[in-house]
Amino acid sequence: MKLTYIFHSGFALETGACILVFDYWKDPANVVPSLLESGKPLYVFSSHFHEDHFNREIFGWKMHTAHIRFILSKDIVKHRRAQKDEADVWLAKGGTWQDPLLHVTATGSNDSGVSWVVRTEGRLIFHAGDLNNWYARFLTGNTRGGLIYSPGFGCPVDPQREEKLFLGELKDIRKITDRFDVAMWPVDGRIGNGYTRGPRQFIERFKVGWLVPMHFVASGFESAWRMKKYADALGVRFWSIREEGESIEI
Repeated sequence: MKLTYIFHSGFALETGACILVFDYWKDPANVVPSLLESGKPLYVFSSHFHEDHFNREIFGWKMHTAHIRFILSKDIVKHRRAQKDEADVWLAKGGTWQDPLLHVTATGSNDSGVSWVVRTEGRLIFHAGDLNNWYARFLTGNTRGGLIYSPGFGCPVDPQREEKLFLGELKDIRKITDRFDVAMWPVDGRIGNGYTRGPRQFIERFKVGWLVPMHFVASGFESAWRMKKYADALGVRFWSIREEGESIEI
């Protein structure tokens, strides 16, 4: 399989039989045209309605290929970002869908929408969407619980409660599987101190072949590389992405 970084949380995974595109937003390296010309069936996933994970531009791809399916989170239609008839499949947490090439399960998120578990050609793929420990900077040895104002999110939050919700989602995913061949996960320096806490908690609970960082555009490629030492310590291969359009063989 070939995995290509498109931008932000956007990736294309090409197998021998099909291509999966996750959370397309922008395409600065012009990756998409070659995907549309491949002749392979194309499956397009969007984990939730946020503009950096869902771009209506994807619906225009139907003009360039007849073999395309849109598998989208139900919150996209709920927030009126798309019409019900524009997607082939709408899934919420716990929903499943399959065809001869892949099996999809929509797992949870402690933010918006869903995360994705996809089985194809005997491999298990995970795309986290916005599932993450977003308030890790507030979780220190001195944390006593209760509300703390988060400037980044512009509202008061209870970091311990939020972490509990996050770990609960991981627990639910483990009921489906405890391993992934490839996992795409947010490593976002904007969280502040402890921004690797979420992905570290993930790889401590799951057997992961490749950990692939995403959602790091605002803090830069090098900020994501900090996660490599934690992945190395657990024997997890880590992709230190350096540019849009870069690919690796899985």
